Amino acid sequence: MSRPIRVLVAKVGLDGHDRGAKIIATALRDAGMEVIYTGLRQTPEMVVSAALQEDVDAIGISILSGAHMTVFPKMLELMKQHKMDDVLLTGGGIIPEEDRTSLQEMGVGALFAPGTTTEDVAKYISDWVKDHRNF
Repeated sequence: MSRPIRVLVAKVGLDGHDRGAKIIATALRDAGMEVIYTGLRQTPEMVVSAALQEDVDAIGISILSGAHMTVFPKMLELMKQHKMDDVLLTGGGIIPEEDRTSLQEMGVGALFAPGTTTEDVAKYISDWVKDHRNF
């Protein structure tokens, strides 16, 4: 029997609004994934360190602060340094379409806007992991 998909859900920076992150964490757990929620005010370094320690398949960043064009590139850089090329970096929050496109061109996975169903998020993560992580 294979292990469940492991997802780390994090809030990076000073953004204190974690309701959406908690809803996603619960929905992913309900979809059969193992979820590690790091809580508020994490740094990219803290998130990548936790992801390495927990041997996750995916990292989901919830961001509402407007710092997405700083946070996601920093996360990608740290993940590359730690050879986490087969770990999905995804997320959601208030991210303009133009910025979502730029971030995806850099290597970030799908970025979900408010109103996206939790089923769509869970399916995306599950499909990505099965295609990239030998599940």
